[in-house]
Amino acid sequence: MTYFSNLYQTIKLGILFYNCELPEKFVPLEKKSNLIRIFRGKRKKNKTFSNVLESLGPSYIKLGQFLATRPDIIGREQANELSFLQDNLPTFNKDISIGIIESEFNTKVEDVYDEFGDAIAAASIAQVHRALINKEQKVAVKILRPSVDRKFKKDFEYFYFIADLFEKINPELKRLKFKDSIMTMQRSVQMEMDLRFEAAAISEISNNMQTDDEYVVPRVFWEKTTKKILTIEWIDGISIKDRDLLIKNGFNLKELARIVIQSFLTQALRNGFFHADMHQGNLLVNTDGKLVILDFGIMGRLGEKEQNFLAEILWGLITKNYKRAAEIHFEAGYVPKDQRLDEFSQALRAIGEPLTGKKANDISMANVLTQLFEVTEQFQMETRPELLLLQKTMVVTEGVARDLDPDLNMWDIAKPVVSKWIEEKISPEKKIKKTIEDISKFGSAINDLPELIHSAKIANENFHKILDAKDKNREKQNFFMKSIFWIITLFILLSSIIILLD
Repeated sequence: MTYFSNLYQTIKLGILFYNCELPEKFVPLEKKSNLIRIFRGKRKKNKTFSNVLESLGPSYIKLGQFLATRPDIIGREQANELSFLQDNLPTFNKDISIGIIESEFNTKVEDVYDEFGDAIAAASIAQVHRALINKEQKVAVKILRPSVDRKFKKDFEYFYFIADLFEKINPELKRLKFKDSIMTMQRSVQMEMDLRFEAAAISEISNNMQTDDEYVVPRVFWEKTTKKILTIEWIDGISIKDRDLLIKNGFNLKELARIVIQSFLTQALRNGFFHADMHQGNLLVNTDGKLVILDFGIMGRLGEKEQNFLAEILWGLITKNYKRAAEIHFEAGYVPKDQRLDEFSQALRAIGEPLTGKKANDISMANVLTQLFEVTEQFQMETRPELLLLQKTMVVTEGVARDLDPDLNMWDIAKPVVSKWIEEKISPEKKIKKTIEDISKFGSAINDLPELIHSAKIANENFHKILDAKDKNREKQNFFMKSIFWIITLFILLSSIIILLD
């Protein structure tokens, strides 16, 4: 895209978004241009932000889903609306799917699948067909949309242009890392466009949850999976949004709500790898009453550092130790050093104290997380995409559960998972174990020191002999060689310390 085509696209989108219902926080009245009014005529506020993004196509739907993880940019109200933006598009012709299958496997479709049906659902990147293998095994076949990569590439070039434009207009926006966020989003979409990555995500989630009896993850058929084709086990079930049918079949909605919440928390907190698109369309209930999780294109991951950080924060809020919760933010490097610890502690108290005295079923864990991340703007903290994705998924998951059980007691449901996780992460026993592991690492490094120092001495002696033959100034040589020797020794000791701290 050229600069002028990008500019033209911006004007068109500006007019389009101007005519939709946006919060005044997002598009302040005083900043609305009179020039736009000339081109658009009478303003008709008959579309939501979500409606507009859906009408713009696949890339903008993905953008909307991504913006749902950034309440710091668009506000909590708008982020919550976008959290429920679902990626549904018309299907493409079955013959195109057959052509892709035959090209990928270099054989006739009949040699790959015993039966291959029409598409039953479609999204921006792929569509799903029902099929049959091994004469009786029902499978779901996900086929990548043709030329989808070119369309996304063009749109992402434009997104980078807009991000650059925003940062030039207001340099303070650099703190929000628009370009980094778009890069993260682009990387995620690129992974979605290689269905082998989704297959790997299914496999990892399945391994993580194999001891959990209340959740079901479909099996991957790797021999019938390529970059453009994913074949997984077909699982029959009732959509979790069909309350009446669930009740008719004798399912306990309160129990299902519990399973939904604990499923997500188990993935995120215990395993550090979670399904980040837990809307109703991706959740079924099978005949055994187990939760079936589908569509693993969007996943989130929390490292050890992020897991410990969250455990300490939640524990600090639960115990009202706001100073400790604040210290954790500073220790993790999430808060700039020029900010004040006591003021940040006060901000956390403003979140925690209103929870005192409230009934458990009146407290939303998603809202608590959202408030925590809103503090980032006040204290100029850099955004953490993985934590924002966690917060967005928590909002969606809690919404699904509350639709099943409006009287949901979030804390009672979360307590078994969260308390066990906190105990494992920050209990004295855990910290002692971590210290022992660090000492063990340091001990291994120390054991290697004599041999390394001996090698350094030999290198020193050989080097000394060579220089001695070339230079008569022995005092300078001795000083130089001793310096070399101690630099090498110091390097070895520092390396050992680094191993300890790593």
